[in-house]
Amino acid sequence: MARRSLQASAEGIRKAKQAFKRKGWTQEYLAAEVGLETRQTIWKFFTGKPIDRHVFNDICFVLELDSAEIIQPVAGDEATLLNLSLDIPIDIETLVHKLRSVHQENIQAQCGTVQLLDIPRPINFNDIYIDVDILEEINSQKWLDIHKLPNLLIEENHHFSFTDLTQTRVSGLEALSKYSKLMVFGKPGSGKTTLLQAIANSCNQGIYLADYLPIYIRLQNFAEDIQGRKKTSFCQYLQEYFSNLGIHAQEIATVLAHGKALILLDGWDEIAEEDCELIFHKLRQFTEKYYKNSLVITSRLGSQNYKFSGFTEVEIADFSKLQITKFAEKWFYNNTKNSATATDLVSRFMQKLELPANGEILDLATTPLLLSFLCLVFLFNGDFPDHRTEFYKQAIDLMLMRWDEARGMKRDKFPCNLTLLHKIKLLCYIAAHSFAQGNYFLSEAKLRQLITNYLRQIIHEPVDLEALELETTSILKAFEIQHGLLVKRARGIYSFSHLSFQKYFTAREVVTSLNTQPMPEFMNHISEKHWQTVFLISAGMLNPADDLLVAIQQKINTLATTNSKLWDFLIWLEKKAAAASTFYHPASLRAFYFTLALPSEHSLACKQDLAILLDSQFAGNLSADLALDLALIHGLTVSLGINGDIFLPRFSALSLALDLKHLLTNEPYLQASLQNLKNQLPSPSQGRDTLKVWWQTNGKFWTEALRTLMIETRQIGHDWQFTPQDLHDIQQYWDANKLLLDCLKSSAEISPDLRINLKKTLFLIENVDRKYV
Repeated sequence: MARRSLQASAEGIRKAKQAFKRKGWTQEYLAAEVGLETRQTIWKFFTGKPIDRHVFNDICFVLELDSAEIIQPVAGDEATLLNLSLDIPIDIETLVHKLRSVHQENIQAQCGTVQLLDIPRPINFNDIYIDVDILEEINSQKWLDIHKLPNLLIEENHHFSFTDLTQTRVSGLEALSKYSKLMVFGKPGSGKTTLLQAIANSCNQGIYLADYLPIYIRLQNFAEDIQGRKKTSFCQYLQEYFSNLGIHAQEIATVLAHGKALILLDGWDEIAEEDCELIFHKLRQFTEKYYKNSLVITSRLGSQNYKFSGFTEVEIADFSKLQITKFAEKWFYNNTKNSATATDLVSRFMQKLELPANGEILDLATTPLLLSFLCLVFLFNGDFPDHRTEFYKQAIDLMLMRWDEARGMKRDKFPCNLTLLHKIKLLCYIAAHSFAQGNYFLSEAKLRQLITNYLRQIIHEPVDLEALELETTSILKAFEIQHGLLVKRARGIYSFSHLSFQKYFTAREVVTSLNTQPMPEFMNHISEKHWQTVFLISAGMLNPADDLLVAIQQKINTLATTNSKLWDFLIWLEKKAAAASTFYHPASLRAFYFTLALPSEHSLACKQDLAILLDSQFAGNLSADLALDLALIHGLTVSLGINGDIFLPRFSALSLALDLKHLLTNEPYLQASLQNLKNQLPSPSQGRDTLKVWWQTNGKFWTEALRTLMIETRQIGHDWQFTPQDLHDIQQYWDANKLLLDCLKSSAEISPDLRINLKKTLFLIENVDRKYV
């Protein structure tokens, strides 16, 4: 067995003193170079006294000496000499190859599998890993004008991918090939650890840097392992680490000296705050001494207080849609083990994800951790849940607690000793105040002011304002590092990591404040699109949600009174739907005729999505009554669209559109009148010019005759002459009704009778005194 302590021979002391003199160092400087706090051990070395074997080897290394030539052998200790000389190949390539072979299984054990969220078994790394992209500039370090960034008030897609708008992406291996020393930052769950595992595996398998020794270390483990041994250098730690594999300390020192190690250090942000300075000092010494090696350190965004000299700082980019698709393919296959089932799930998953209504969920999917959560939800439900409240709560709990717990992480205490409840309340306070003003981005000064205001509310004794300011800064930093719920987007500019999280916290604040603030204040936002998710989440939180839903219905009725043309339109709609001889749900009939009566160029014209949502029977063949009205509206639309540029094709289409004998069996007068109108049309055989002249002369009168016939017989086809303001108010009324229907779906806690009644009264004026006479 190798001795735990070594001492220099007389000849070794002579050689060491010569080397020491050439360096021109002091004993204090040499002590610092090998991580010692005093020069006592150095004095022992030069006087031939026994010292720790690791320190002995370090001293020889920094003095550029072969420790085998310096050591004092003792009787029966031939193993020491063998270990120090005979077993160490002179050829560095041979040495690296030897150590790679010994270390290969260990790297495979460390990096060969992945433990996915809520999946009980480990998964082979290559079966799930998707290459992440790297941004060569840290977004949070850019100088940007907050007023030029997108504003919530014009936000339509429910999400905003900040990184995609700013710079080009490169792969992780490309970045490492370009920069031998990398500091990789990323949001929680962005794939920092898996990136290091991918690099380690590529090196281990000879795909990348095949002539390097891969070393993967969790920095939290390093910090914990040297507790009580502050003199232990990082080099010594690596030597101890490899000694368990039968690799000699001098072999590791030789590899490091030649710069043939690929050192991957994971989780700078996971080091306890009180240990950061010590670990930084040890790593700085190591990187400066062994500067030839390739090193990668990962950390969460926000942990940029310590700067490692010579390192290039980069950031992991959000997943693109292509990466989301590839990850989903691997995830579903690994969790179904059936290619056909997985293909079907991926297809439906991506179709659902790309629906406009699911834009906020797509935004969550850009973070790998949350994408895994989405895949899990979809696997068990076959869809994304209608009740989004619990869905978002689970995602936020994942960021606040579960992800660190799943990885065995123990974070530093949160500043001000804020409990989980107070952290949530503070996030709600920030979200609600910023969202009410239409702000997605917040200046750091504004954000700190909001935090300060909240702290003043919960701290009842007198406080030192300067101390409070420091606590505010610490809280902001902790939210970014520990939970990733607040993200620094540029210098002095923050936002919530996902817009859906801001809306969830806003909804929580709204629900809490409904006990103290009047409902109408919340109802003022009913026509604002970016508030719709807040309404849906609020409806899901309330137990019961009756008061909120009744308030929405009352607001809808109020909207009907603000525009006389809208009022008249709704009166007609009620009468027309009531007169239809069908078996459909009454609200679905009103939704059907609502879109049928709109101008053809309107985005809602003839769209039946909501009618189908209210009554699935609309998805099948329409009843004769509704089919006839739909066909007549189509004929009128074709007639109104005829002009000189596209005359002939539409003229032929008009004749076909009015061929409705199969729908007119019980409408003899309408059938005869339509036939009379068709007879007035010239024959297509008369030629293009003749048809064009006829239409220019008679087309307007003919179209009005068709419209008049439709109004008289079917009460449809009115020329409402809507102004742009009318159409705006009509759209708001439609959106508010759809919001109420969505809230009914989102809320599980609502009186059964009220649910039925509210659904029946959609698109119906009830209990409103008419404003226009």
